[in-house]
Amino acid sequence: GSYFGGGKGYSEVAGRKEREEWGWKYGVTGVEVEVDTETGAIKILRVVSAHDVGFAINPHLVEGQIEGTVVMGLANFLLEEMQFDGGRVANPTFMDYGFPTALECPPVVSINVEKHNEEGPFGAKGVGELPIVGIGAALANAVYDAVGARIKTSPITAEKVLRALEEKMGS
Repeated sequence: GSYFGGGKGYSEVAGRKEREEWGWKYGVTGVEVEVDTETGAIKILRVVSAHDVGFAINPHLVEGQIEGTVVMGLANFLLEEMQFDGGRVANPTFMDYGFPTALECPPVVSINVEKHNEEGPFGAKGVGELPIVGIGAALANAVYDAVGARIKTSPITAEKVLRALEEKMGS
């Protein structure tokens, strides 16, 4: 990777002026699943998501941000899929397009790891979208650990699980 910088961030409240503010973001995500090998259905039992947030100015808000982003990531990798029929979108409404409701959200354990960031306001780092980075890989690996078959495309659907299990049994 690389970082070129060049932008200026002003934070007079935090006591810094005309200084670029950044901070490397670190996080880890684990997903625990149950997979029904007869139907391919995946049940998310629990997600643990820990992130270096610098200093959590509002810890409850940071935990909520992590939890919300985890659910957004699960939706990306389990449910969301634009379907086309002859070049037209076949699922154009929220009634047809999958996304989780509150009843479908698994327990999420969010962990704020605080390591003061010299560059950020009050020592904070951004955490907005960081939790989505690892969720796809963590989910795919959890499914693999559960059934021994690798799903390499998203969304990870019951149909794909069954197809992968059939290929595994056939080889």
